[in-house]
Amino acid sequence: MVNKNLIPFSPPRIDNLIIKEVTDALQSGWITTGPRTKLFEKKIAEYCNVSNVLAVNSWTTGAELLLYWFGVKEGDEVIVPVYTYCATANIVRHRGAKVIMVDVRSDFGIDISKIEAAITPKTKAIIPVDVGGLPIKYDKLNELVNREDIMNKFKPESANQAKLGRIMILSDAAHSFGAKYKGINIGSQVDFTVFSFHAVKNLTTAEGGAICINLPKPFSNNEVYKHLNTLSLHGQNKDALAKTQKGNWEYDVVDAGFKCNMTDVLAAIGLVELGRYETETLPKRKEVFEKYTTALSKYDWAITPVFKDSFRESSYHLYLLRIKNCSMEQRNAIIQEIFKEDVSVNVHYKPLPLLSYYKSLNYNMADYPEALALWENEISLPVFYDITEEQINRVIKGVVNSVNKILN
Repeated sequence: MVNKNLIPFSPPRIDNLIIKEVTDALQSGWITTGPRTKLFEKKIAEYCNVSNVLAVNSWTTGAELLLYWFGVKEGDEVIVPVYTYCATANIVRHRGAKVIMVDVRSDFGIDISKIEAAITPKTKAIIPVDVGGLPIKYDKLNELVNREDIMNKFKPESANQAKLGRIMILSDAAHSFGAKYKGINIGSQVDFTVFSFHAVKNLTTAEGGAICINLPKPFSNNEVYKHLNTLSLHGQNKDALAKTQKGNWEYDVVDAGFKCNMTDVLAAIGLVELGRYETETLPKRKEVFEKYTTALSKYDWAITPVFKDSFRESSYHLYLLRIKNCSMEQRNAIIQEIFKEDVSVNVHYKPLPLLSYYKSLNYNMADYPEALALWENEISLPVFYDITEEQINRVIKGVVNSVNKILN
């Protein structure tokens, strides 16, 4: 039986506007990659201040596609933060490369001061993660990879690596669509920025993602877009839309690519969501964050998340509350008590070395003390568009009551 009193964690916003747009897409007779997908790409590019965007069927496939394009292979190394969802590291393993984990800062972002020591001649890429929607310090990371001594350490082994001449930065912006860095929407800060439009994300297409292409010269971002588009369709040089032109049936396969294109049915959802993202979605999520922080800051045990500073503003994706002086066992007990109050909460994330697969590869959580400290006392609170004032107050009451019960 469904508990109608339970406050969910992050349900998608599905209303009549979305239902109508999806219905129109279905009735159009064009349900795979087509005009809606291409329009969605164009609108994301405008929003993110880049010339080209490729829509894909998930963050994971889009990001792995980029590692393949760059020539990452067995024997290479890719640096990732230890505090992230497994997909960030899994794609590196898919390419046969070694995952090099780096600890994080107290705001959950990768500790750029520790990246330099992890760079070797085998390093081909760095994948920073905007955990919770707060951008990392992109300027410092760009400065690092463009430093002469770091560039001299880089050993290119593919045409694209030689053309870039340095370590590639592939931003895991799965959480940070609509976040701002120095007043500019995330998307144009590094070589590639990849978003997720999974069901629980701020902007959803049910499943999906998008690649913002922002390579420096001598690359042509338009040509890179065309190449990635081909790779996203098994290396086929014509997509279904191109083949609808009269007499244009013949195609070739120029590479053993992937199958990760977005469809028009999914893009239909994204077009509606994008159209109201700045006016409705982000303001509501910010309002929820501010109400949580105002209420919880009154308590000595509450470490509320950073969601805005002098040069960054979050997308308000995850409210990462931490409980001061709280053990992991106490945190887990608090979560159980909160659920008894009919409030859904979560934990983001279980650091990679705690997962059985990465533990089996001899990664040791003791090597990442900051991530361990964050993990042990973090609780993510529900944030979604349709959450009501009464529900927000219930969440706050449930958290306060539960913490007091366990810690006092």
